[in-house]
Amino acid sequence: MNDTQLLRYSRHILLDDIGIEGQERLLAAHAVIIGAGGLGSPAALYLAASGVGRITLVDDDTVDLTNLQRQVMHTTERIGIPKVESGRAALHAINPEVEVVALKERANAARLLELAREASVVLDCSDNFATRHAVNRACVATGTPLVAGAAIRFDGQLSVFDMRQENCPCYACVFPEDSGFEDVACSTMGVFAPLVGIVGAVQAAEALKLIMGVGQPLAGRLLMLDGRAMEWTSIGAARNPACPVCARRAVHV
Repeated sequence: MNDTQLLRYSRHILLDDIGIEGQERLLAAHAVIIGAGGLGSPAALYLAASGVGRITLVDDDTVDLTNLQRQVMHTTERIGIPKVESGRAALHAINPEVEVVALKERANAARLLELAREASVVLDCSDNFATRHAVNRACVATGTPLVAGAAIRFDGQLSVFDMRQENCPCYACVFPEDSGFEDVACSTMGVFAPLVGIVGAVQAAEALKLIMGVGQPLAGRLLMLDGRAMEWTSIGAARNPACPVCARRAVHV
């Protein structure tokens, strides 16, 4: 690290669990963020501020006035432009040293597999089950740790799915594709603005911990937030030995 980096990241370096070695791991890391909206905004901002060397934003949407109530990476002036381009501008404004790759697309299975293979960690900040399951399949196939979050109304949840850890479930173990879960959009159900900030910030924290090997990751646990009461609940999440996504992969982990 040069003198400017030592100063910029000095508050990280002062932490015994991080130090120069941990910060260098961040600088060498590549985080892929699927979704540049409510969850992706705080997650990306904190990853960039923390010095993650390369951040790939994946989203096919453009900035809309209704986004600005909660999607803090975007501004009124950038209404109408792709969210990934707006996001790149926001991240570079915080930390111009970070390489930001902006992909305006709805990534298909092949693209997700390519992105997961290149990533140190993947953050699922999407808003629908089809995308979450597609991202999970890619991360299981490549063994890339996945930090998944969701938020609607006043309720949030998140977990880490890391096939490198024995007995850690994948997303499909906890939320099977055939379980009948229905997508609920914030455009029809609403979402409390700070809720996505809280969940997205925790996603960033878990991603940073995974990159640096610091602390205890949220693997094997589902963390749920009741925003009305501001109460967290943590429940265990076990691997399903019959899971159609990760059961075969588990043999090789």
